[in-house]
Amino acid sequence: MTDKGDFRKLAPNPKSGLYSPDHVTAGVPIPKGRRVELFSSDEWEEFTEEWASSLSTSYKHIVRFAGAGDKGLDVVGFITGETFSGGWDNYQCKHYDHPLTPTDIWVEIGKIIYYSLIGEFPPPRKHYFIAPKSVGTTLGKLLASPEKLKQESKTNWPKYCENGISKAHIARLDGDLLLHFEKFDFSIFSSKSVVELISGHSTTPFHAVRFGGGLPVRPVPSKPPTEIEPSESRYIQQLLEAYGDRDGETISDVSILEKKLELKRDFLRQRERFYHAESLRNFARDTVPEGTYEALQEEIFHGVVDVCDAHHTDGFSRMRAVVTQSANVSVTSSALSGVTKVQDKQGICHQLANEDRVTWVQKR
Repeated sequence: MTDKGDFRKLAPNPKSGLYSPDHVTAGVPIPKGRRVELFSSDEWEEFTEEWASSLSTSYKHIVRFAGAGDKGLDVVGFITGETFSGGWDNYQCKHYDHPLTPTDIWVEIGKIIYYSLIGEFPPPRKHYFIAPKSVGTTLGKLLASPEKLKQESKTNWPKYCENGISKAHIARLDGDLLLHFEKFDFSIFSSKSVVELISGHSTTPFHAVRFGGGLPVRPVPSKPPTEIEPSESRYIQQLLEAYGDRDGETISDVSILEKKLELKRDFLRQRERFYHAESLRNFARDTVPEGTYEALQEEIFHGVVDVCDAHHTDGFSRMRAVVTQSANVSVTSSALSGVTKVQDKQGICHQLANEDRVTWVQKR
């Protein structure tokens, strides 16, 4: 017999012949929920920080508090720009080798009650407990019954909260603290399951890197707009200089290309490539960690810079040689390699020209 959550149940039967080459190379895949349970404390902290970025659409600001003296705060979502006074939710991240039990959270409840009394912050709108092995049955039932949670918290206060909340003060449940406790709304306490965490994490750029499974389907790149955008100004200026350098004249405006059909066709092609690369940049922003696209640009730069700096008869020849070379640059080390097309690599050359990292008409 295997445990209900045993990942071996997801493996094909050896007699079925359904093992794939991926199984032989990487072994039977571990379900995401099971993998989260195996995280070390450091990996859990990294995961929760990544997951917290999925909350950005629900809050004005997301802040992660860490270290000693956090006053029961962990991942905090501020509803308005007024931080605590504008309303807030708290996500208490706990890392244990077992599902959360009531004894794991009494002091956390105590901190929220105590510090909201002494003015550190107002009570949160919601307070969620989250852990890699989720919440156990006993705690789950308590969180579903605020009045019973309140009674049990009061019973356990002397053992877990009096000396556990603050090293500097004994938090006896009497006087103003008792009055505050009795009025406190215990319905704010609940939990988030690992399934909910993984679902939220799946909307972040970190998901594919942490769990694998490949990137989502990349949208079809949009065509360049008819009107040239301000963000294109520098690379287009460089293109016009390259065209003029070939023909020995000054081409100061795109409209001049209407009389030069060969150059007009080239110009339209280069703009399409630029927008291809821009679409990849946008795709990377939503699907892979920050810096991944910039690393790809750096690979392309080092793959073409020697060709760019070599001798060429004119700026147009230099541009064409660099763009051609970029198509041959291998980007297999990039997390974006599976979705990077030739047009993207060529378009990156124009992104580099937009930043003057490559120059088509070089000073003699």
